[in-house]
Amino acid sequence: MTYIDGILVPVKPGRKADYLEIARRVDPLFIEYGALRVVEGWNDDVQPGKTNDLRTAVMAEEGEDVVFSWIEWPDKATRDSGWQKLMADERMAHAPEDNPMVGPRMIYGGFTVILDERK
Repeated sequence: MTYIDGILVPVKPGRKADYLEIARRVDPLFIEYGALRVVEGWNDDVQPGKTNDLRTAVMAEEGEDVVFSWIEWPDKATRDSGWQKLMADERMAHAPEDNPMVGPRMIYGGFTVILDERK
């Protein structure tokens, strides 16, 4: 059964193109290290919740956008190995001041798939 990494991150105002540039550079590395699929989702219909919502989950500030991404792996072992290789890869290096994401407010986690319905 596949394994999923889920990532929710705020992006600084007006930095969509910068975020996409980084994603286009980094996402193929996930594939190179074993991921089956990488999806980047830009906020479009993120409704405010009564108690919590996707924006408050990452404490998004006025003008910031929210990205929801997921990485599909064939299994957890491939994911663990892939992340280890990815973090050691020099192509991942970039100056923090160039980062359109607000990393300290990013939330992420790994998930075991328990149901996968498809058409």
